Amino acid sequence: MKSNIWKKIYKKNTFFCLAPMADVTDVVFRQIITKYSKHGKIGGGPDVFFTEFVSADGIANEIGRKKLLPILKFSKKEKPIIAQIFGSKPENIKKTCQIIAKLGFDGIDINMGCPDRSVIKQGAGSALIRTPKLACEIIRSAKAGAPKLPISIKTRIGFNVIEYKKWLPKILAENISALTVHLRTKKEMSNVSAHFELANDIVKVVRGCDKNVVLIANGDIESLEQGRILAKDTGFDGIMIGRGIFGNPWLFDSKRKNPPSTSEKLKVLIEHTKLYEKILTHRNFANMKKHFKAYVSGFDGAKELRMELMETNNSKEVQVIIEKFLQNIY
Repeated sequence: MKSNIWKKIYKKNTFFCLAPMADVTDVVFRQIITKYSKHGKIGGGPDVFFTEFVSADGIANEIGRKKLLPILKFSKKEKPIIAQIFGSKPENIKKTCQIIAKLGFDGIDINMGCPDRSVIKQGAGSALIRTPKLACEIIRSAKAGAPKLPISIKTRIGFNVIEYKKWLPKILAENISALTVHLRTKKEMSNVSAHFELANDIVKVVRGCDKNVVLIANGDIESLEQGRILAKDTGFDGIMIGRGIFGNPWLFDSKRKNPPSTSEKLKVLIEHTKLYEKILTHRNFANMKKHFKAYVSGFDGAKELRMELMETNNSKEVQVIIEKFLQNIY
């Protein structure tokens, strides 16, 4: 029997998703989020987790699979969770979905919005906006590979120009379970503000094609309150938050009244760093440093502390520097 996870989530007034972000929303950060946003309890936690995106070409290849499967690792607390994949070869999409279907995920999402040059060169990500026939073939291949899981799409409102009125109906014709729309074009990257002024019309276009698809908005949404207002004013069913989660694992805890103190943020950074080093042994410690700026900001001495932390090589060094800093300010 096909999973109906999106329909269960759809029953909520406004639901929230954690966006899939490469080298950011890995299993470690997701575990930190589940702890500090009280995931699974009333009033907290994202309603849906997404993995970082993973290459279908890589998973379909036996050698690449060994290297990439750790990206799809998740804990029981990160539920429901959707595996996000990217690729442009239907046969590899099908094979990858067959593999993912055995891993315990609640659904599979196909990335058709990534603006990264290396992804576009493969004909994947946002490049699929320019090849709608291939995009539709990929959706059908995913369904064939994982017939019991809901297939969803994350995309943008266009490639070089705004073209959602032509693009979205084509993929919606494939009867997908959910659609996330990032309110920018590929060309705009994140260099301009999200096109909130188009949100109502996007909903109108989507509902004109499919009244039942679960529709999610993404782009420049940084709080639960902002997300609820957008959903109420436009008709989007859910909200996906990406960059707003940087350095803020408390974001999805709607019961929290006060922002975290400097001490609280820095102590969680130590915890995050230790867990990263313990679990993600296959990754370079330098990848963890992209979190430093997010945690270490908005207080006196943040810049200097950040500069020190950027020179560290392991979690022990991070802990020593932060504990010394905290002793000096408290």
